[in-house]
Amino acid sequence: MPPFQTLNSNIVWQCPWYAVRQDQILLPNGDHAEYNVVVKSQAVWVLPVTAQGDIVLVRQYRHTVQDWCWEIPAGSVKPGQTLAEAAHEELREEIGGVTDRLTYRGQFYTANGICNEVGHYFLAENVILGEPAHEPVEVMSIHPTPIAEVYRLARSGQISDATSLLVLLLCEPHLQ
Repeated sequence: MPPFQTLNSNIVWQCPWYAVRQDQILLPNGDHAEYNVVVKSQAVWVLPVTAQGDIVLVRQYRHTVQDWCWEIPAGSVKPGQTLAEAAHEELREEIGGVTDRLTYRGQFYTANGICNEVGHYFLAENVILGEPAHEPVEVMSIHPTPIAEVYRLARSGQISDATSLLVLLLCEPHLQ
């Protein structure tokens, strides 16, 4: 049984990508409290590896942090879409990639202190690059990079996107 009892929940703000839910809760000590939760759909992260052995990174501008970030393709799972369908779609949209070797590797919580988003990650091998279909808000460039160089970037702190780093870490044993 959870230690918090939810007394009431309301969506207090929303946009097409997420909502904010405000919960009135009863704490284990009997006190009442308010807890705000960012509500997001599930998402996928895909580590694309080409037949030549390069990991395909994207260099994306993130308005939230006013910085360019090294990342792997990722995106939300749309209603009615399977996780694998979402992974294939993100590959196509962000790097123009297609693959016949997509392997589900696991899941994680992306920001469990404030958000309910569950991230699922895949390893995509033998990726063939084509023409991407970026959304207008996606300002990014595509960078096939040797595996050793990607892990050097990760270990030196040049890859600062936590979810991309996590997927790189978790997939490293499968790349050797």
